[in-house]
Amino acid sequence: MITVAGFNTAIDRFIQLEALNPGEVHRVQVEHVYPGGKGVHVAQTIAALGERVQLIGLVDATHRALIDRRMRERGVAFHGVDVGGELRHCLALRDARGTITEILGQGPELLRSECEALLEHFRRSIDESELVILCGSLPRGLTATVYAGLVEYARQRGKRCLVDASGDAMRHAIDAKPFMVKPNRDEISEWIGQPVNDLLAAERAAVALRERGVAVPVVTMGELGAVAADESGVWHAQGSSIRVRNSVGSGDCFLAGFAVALKRNMPLDEALRLAVASGMANAQTEETGFAERSSVESLLPSVKVSRLREPEKAHSTSPR
Repeated sequence: MITVAGFNTAIDRFIQLEALNPGEVHRVQVEHVYPGGKGVHVAQTIAALGERVQLIGLVDATHRALIDRRMRERGVAFHGVDVGGELRHCLALRDARGTITEILGQGPELLRSECEALLEHFRRSIDESELVILCGSLPRGLTATVYAGLVEYARQRGKRCLVDASGDAMRHAIDAKPFMVKPNRDEISEWIGQPVNDLLAAERAAVALRERGVAVPVVTMGELGAVAADESGVWHAQGSSIRVRNSVGSGDCFLAGFAVALKRNMPLDEALRLAVASGMANAQTEETGFAERSSVESLLPSVKVSRLREPEKAHSTSPR
């Protein structure tokens, strides 16, 4: 079992427009509405890849039936914590050129009792899990140190913990030394304090995270692929050119593929291959944050993986 703490559930709305021109009236050409948020995207892709998964997140009265039905259809055990406010809404607007503009809503300010209910659901849910994933933004009302505390809680119970967050939540989580973190190019640049624009900089960033006690750091670099490090060295993976229809959520599907590979004890190079193929599979579809297993498997041979640094040159920190 893999447990996903994707607390800040959203309603994703994907809209196709001819063009996006500020100040003008626009007519929608295509519109899709899905349950969303990073946790939903990660969990449903893990299930699609064939692993048992449960998701802990917010739900409101208006959208409970929609979310319960979709998660049931996708094979995800959803543990929804009811909130009085309305879930956040996230818009992805794509014009005829393929340019996507995202607008991410804030969501409700949680009461103290709602915050406690989320954390209690998490604590009750991880005992049967082999992997724990903390991902996405935190709902308003939870502090930036929450993920760090949950990393420590999972470690005390012998669980490997993966974190995909940003800003202060990611910084505090790194200090807690999770098993794996997955910053993107912008997030790792913020953490280091200087731009990470090429593979050499990504390699150095991954090694720096290893030196801070993260067993398996992964840095995603957009079109440049992804770089990851462990005791076997530093590896780079990059997919071939594909027709991109909707890239929103590809990083979430990448994380899902990587988590599945860890669950199956695959070596780092093969974990990166599965992760990159999962992200590519999402980008080829209209839906935000979902990768079909058949699509992922068809893309695996097109992912090129190479070692950037040999084991003796990589930091030797043991997984905690």
